[in-house]
Amino acid sequence: MSYILVTNDDGVHSPGLAALADAAARIAPVVIVAPDRNRSAVGHALTLYAPLRAEELRPGVFAVDGTPTDCVNLGVHGLVEGTPQLVVSGINSGANLGDDITYSGTVSAALEAALMGYPALAFSLNSRIFEVEALSAATGVAETLMRAVLQHGLPPDTFLNINIPLEKIKGICLTRQGKRRYSDDIVQKTDPRGRSYYWIGGGVGSFEDQPGTDCHAVNAGLVSVTPLTTGLTNHAAFAQIEAWNLSLPQV
Repeated sequence: MSYILVTNDDGVHSPGLAALADAAARIAPVVIVAPDRNRSAVGHALTLYAPLRAEELRPGVFAVDGTPTDCVNLGVHGLVEGTPQLVVSGINSGANLGDDITYSGTVSAALEAALMGYPALAFSLNSRIFEVEALSAATGVAETLMRAVLQHGLPPDTFLNINIPLEKIKGICLTRQGKRRYSDDIVQKTDPRGRSYYWIGGGVGSFEDQPGTDCHAVNAGLVSVTPLTTGLTNHAAFAQIEAWNLSLPQV
């Protein structure tokens, strides 16, 4: 069986996941394998030292007590027969712009699929609340891009990170990863027993509004399509580091 594998990091009951699955189902059979709870900001974590459980909530829909990366692995290798023709992740609640992609479970699910050699896309909506009109528009964007990738394919070792503005969509553009900045605030509180605890991520984020970036595009009401690569090597740094003339000490 050939199918589209759908996952996310917001959890199997997310309206964004349901909307993306509905869009994918207009193209091909769909299998949903998603976390059984919210797994936002888990990055590319893979569960290695604990067993995973997958509950089939209904035919073709599985809830996994693991990360988005776990879900892609089980969706490809463990839960269903066949081969995915496409892996899609989202629609995420909140944008994944700039530095966000290093934390995002949504983006990491697409990365995992790309590492396996499957075409993959990650979709995010620039809103923490799924308004009906905005989610409908985001679903239309997702269907368009899924069809385009199936028709044209992607370059080797490439996957797409797509961010969709909340406001009326003015267009679509190719972008590079921007720079998103967060305050260094860590919220410290005291529990009823007098022990300190901390919340990371309590500060308000901002972004560098540079033309050509994903942040700039979404801020301008455009759908941002950022091609990402599975490789992390910074080839431009070779010349500078080679000039260090590194050598090991003689023993």
